[in-house]
Amino acid sequence: MKVLFITAAYPPMKAGEADHAYHQCLELTKRGLEVHVLTTRSNTWAHEVPFTVHRIMRDWSWKDLPRFVRFVKQCAPDHVFLFYIGWVYNHHPMITFAPTICRAVLPAHHFVTMFAYPMGSDYARFSIVTRAIRKVMQWVVGSKEVDYAYGTLLRDTEAIIVMSERHRTILSESDPAVSKKSVLIPPPPLLTLTSATDERTRESTRTKLGLNTSHLVLVYFGWIYPPKGVETLLRAFHLVCQERKWLRLVLIGGVIAQDYPNRPRFAEEMRELPRQLGFDDQVIWTGEFATDSDEASRYIYASDICVFPHDLGLFLNNSSFAAVAAHGLPIVATRGEFVEQPFVNGENLIFCEPKSPESMAQAIRTIIDDGDLRRRLTNGAQKLAAEWFSWEKATDRIIELLVGESELAH
Repeated sequence: MKVLFITAAYPPMKAGEADHAYHQCLELTKRGLEVHVLTTRSNTWAHEVPFTVHRIMRDWSWKDLPRFVRFVKQCAPDHVFLFYIGWVYNHHPMITFAPTICRAVLPAHHFVTMFAYPMGSDYARFSIVTRAIRKVMQWVVGSKEVDYAYGTLLRDTEAIIVMSERHRTILSESDPAVSKKSVLIPPPPLLTLTSATDERTRESTRTKLGLNTSHLVLVYFGWIYPPKGVETLLRAFHLVCQERKWLRLVLIGGVIAQDYPNRPRFAEEMRELPRQLGFDDQVIWTGEFATDSDEASRYIYASDICVFPHDLGLFLNNSSFAAVAAHGLPIVATRGEFVEQPFVNGENLIFCEPKSPESMAQAIRTIIDDGDLRRRLTNGAQKLAAEWFSWEKATDRIIELLVGESELAH
């Protein structure tokens, strides 16, 4: 069974979507599927993988359309899986017509789209020529129910995968049919989980980080950029660590600032803030980690409490949460306007208010001072990870969507 996995995001691209694509293709390959990845030329990661990577797309614009069609014909997959979020395709509309194009080229195939986030193409970024070609494409594929941002992704995709109920609601506003043909599959951990979970490894990892047995370690895991709320976390930690000198904060992940021109010195600002407030010796920055290494997983296992300070709140699509939950850490997280059903305050996490160092600091203090609560949150996080963030369950469901239940039965 041959699967074409289309993704503009792939290592070494600095994005959670790139890590997700890599790990998802690994899992599909483990199940015996022949996986072919179509990605961008610039994704030059040279690591050996058990699937085939085709780095042939230039910029996913209309100029790449003939190249796309030729490759689909040549590859001749049984099933097509599109991993979509507008920004990784440069917000261009070309790929939003992929299910209709593939149907014309391969009438018998099955097409599934996974939305990393409900962000479509953005015509304000493009020339009159690009917009004109898009109008021609709309006429060619039939203008009925062709969405301005999503093309025919919502109309002509047989099955849609969303990573959050919030995303399903947003996409359903563009096409009500989404609610019936969509499936919720949150992202599992997008890192290589370490098998070394014994106490000796934990202590050696802490020693590597300059920690000893007297330290209680808070950890942040994920890419670092303005909406992630790291500044709020640093200010909250400052409020807590003044009275608890044995606390340490470990930040795992690289900084992405190029898409935030209003904060050109964001990385430097975050590094300078602990120095300005006088707790720089209690903060450890690990930097980036390789997606095929268990280094980040070891750092998480060596920590005691995790904090997710996201400005918009926590949602099921936050893959960094899945990773930490799998490690069984007690978790503090910001509450969004919409709280998804699996998150239960006091059972599998403790909520605090976003952009509020005071609220976050109080939640951190509560977990630090209550051992019974920490144990309950640990158990709750592990149960949540098993129920919602399992690669085995996610891959089972994806294969079912790709091949169809009747074909899977044979």
